[in-house]
Amino acid sequence: MKRRDLIQGLGLGAAAAATAACSRQAVETGTSDRSQRFQWKLITTWPPNFPGLGTGAVEFARRVEACSGGRLSIRVFGDGEFVPAFEVFDAVAKGTAEMGHGASYYWKGKIAAAPFFCAVPFGLTAQEMNAWLYHGGGVELWQEAYAPFGLLPMPCGNSGCQMGGWFRHEIHSVADLQGLKMRMPGLGGEVLARAGGTPVTLPGSEIFTALQTGAIDATEWVGPYNDLAFGLYKAAKFYYYPGWHEPGSTLEMIVNRQAFDSLPEDLQEIVRTSAAAINDRMLAEFTARNAEALQTLVSQHGVELRPYPADVLARLQELSLAVLEETAGRDALFARVLESLRAFRRRMDPYLAVAERAMLNTRAG
Repeated sequence: MKRRDLIQGLGLGAAAAATAACSRQAVETGTSDRSQRFQWKLITTWPPNFPGLGTGAVEFARRVEACSGGRLSIRVFGDGEFVPAFEVFDAVAKGTAEMGHGASYYWKGKIAAAPFFCAVPFGLTAQEMNAWLYHGGGVELWQEAYAPFGLLPMPCGNSGCQMGGWFRHEIHSVADLQGLKMRMPGLGGEVLARAGGTPVTLPGSEIFTALQTGAIDATEWVGPYNDLAFGLYKAAKFYYYPGWHEPGSTLEMIVNRQAFDSLPEDLQEIVRTSAAAINDRMLAEFTARNAEALQTLVSQHGVELRPYPADVLARLQELSLAVLEETAGRDALFARVLESLRAFRRRMDPYLAVAERAMLNTRAG
């Protein structure tokens, strides 16, 4: 534990040192005016200060202000405090707010390829997502997709592999998905519809009431850490896994491009470095807290933990492939991103088979 903490501390120290060096260089070369002060708004799709998601945005703002010596201060607004959750994209694009934090699949109706940069059914894990985004061309494709809207996206958090969801009734076969009303956004929702269900898109703040009143029959949200915070176990008894629809959900920081370009170079680098730090730390937080919360849900609240039946997962995977192929046939950018992701996964699979996958399948104790 001490060795791990030391390594993590050294990594964060290196990032801070790089940011400080960038700031010094900008001042020395005259590219930064340290008398300039910027006050920005950061709007999110999450309930105010919601654990992990909302607090991650708050921590991002704190880091930026600290690293910039107060030259860039950011006020964070949760869902409904400035704009509703699903208006974040448009508000940042228009410059109503300079930044937004959320999940890219919420913007599927604007950009068909947007879900790729958060999660797609049976897609990449969190570790694979980071590898693809940073070293497989994913970030460049993401920036290309958002450029027509005047937005600059960057990874800023990951919840890891999510849970399959909360159900008021057990799922025994594919037939049990018929007519099922389930909160599920993104491409996962399209797959659910192909399976006979009815996907419903709701912001986090509305999920518990909808499930409790029977307006929906099931919901996915994130995982044990956040699901416990929402008290979803009070509204549904059966908790299914795995999260086939979101195997490694990347969260995004979107920045109004004009506002970003108005910053001195050192502040731009502070924004990028702070987003990367949150991307790392949030995944660590979710991994640790999910383990604790799952134990609480099962041992203290009597939650019934269930694996999806094998035939259900097989059918959902079959339908997922169909959705991806059909959408690629209609949208050129979607097709390019899909091929990029698939090519990267083909390169990764042989290594992962003898590395993480083999290790997880064999370790004991």
